[in-house]
Amino acid sequence: MPAPFDLPFVQRAVVEIVLLAVGSGILGTWIVLRGLSFYAHAVGTAAFPGLVLADGLGFSPLLGALATAGIVAIGVTALANRGRAEYDTATALVLVGALAAGVILASDVFHSQGSVERLLFGSLLLIDSTDQIVAAVVGVAALAIGAVLGRRWLAHGFDRESAKALGARSPLPDLLLLALVAASAVAALDAIGALLATALLVVPAATTRLLVDRLRTWQLTTVALVVAEGVFGLYLSVETNAPPGATIAVVGGVVFAITALGRAAVTARTARTTAEATA
Repeated sequence: MPAPFDLPFVQRAVVEIVLLAVGSGILGTWIVLRGLSFYAHAVGTAAFPGLVLADGLGFSPLLGALATAGIVAIGVTALANRGRAEYDTATALVLVGALAAGVILASDVFHSQGSVERLLFGSLLLIDSTDQIVAAVVGVAALAIGAVLGRRWLAHGFDRESAKALGARSPLPDLLLLALVAASAVAALDAIGALLATALLVVPAATTRLLVDRLRTWQLTTVALVVAEGVFGLYLSVETNAPPGATIAVVGGVVFAITALGRAAVTARTARTTAEATA
C-alpha cells in the first residue's frame, strides 16, 4: 500500500472518512435543499457548553456534545414551528445562548483548556473505535429515516405552508431531520472539529448541486465527493504536516470554486450560442 496509507493511524482515519461520508452526504443534500446550512454550522458550534461540562465533570465529551446538540435541535424546531421565527433566526437565537453559556462555564466555572480546543478543531489522526461506531450509527440512521421521511422533507422544502394544508402538520419529521444533522455534526467532532463540520455537511452537497438535478443521484454523488475530498485532504495533511480538518476544508472550498466557475462558463457559452442561433 502506498505511503502514507500504510500507516495504521492513517488507515483508521480513512475508515472514519468513509463512515462519516454516508451520513454527511445523505444529510448534506437535505441541508442544502431545505436551506439549513447555517443551522448545520451552528449546531456543531453550539455543542461548546456540552464539551465544557464534559471536560469539567469528567464524562464523555461525545455524550456532552450529543446532549447539547439535541437541546439545540428541539429549541430551533419549537421556535420555527410556532411561527415565532424562521429557521435561521431561531438558530441564531439558540446559538447565542449556547455560546454564552459555554464561555461562562469555560472561563468562570471549570477553567477549561486544551481538550475543549481539540474538540472544537478536531484531530482526524487521533480517532478511535468509538468515533467510528458513532459515525456508522449516524450513517445508518440517515439512510433509514431518510427512506421513510424523505417525501415529507421534500414537500416541506418546496412549500412549507402548502404541505401543512395537505395534512403534513406534525413537527416530528422536521425535528428528526434537525436531530440527524445535529448527530452528524457531533459525529464529526473528533475528526474535523465542531467549527469545520460544514466542510463535510454542506460544502460537498453544495458542489454537487451545481452538477446534478435528481435527488438520488445527487446524494450518491455527494457521498462519493465527501470520500474523495476527505481522503485527498488527509493525504495532503500528512505530507505537509498540516491540520487534517483544515486541509479537508480547503480542498472542499477549492473544488467548489472550480466547479462554480466551470458551471458559470458553460452557462455563459450556452447563452451566447442560443443568442447567435436566434439572431
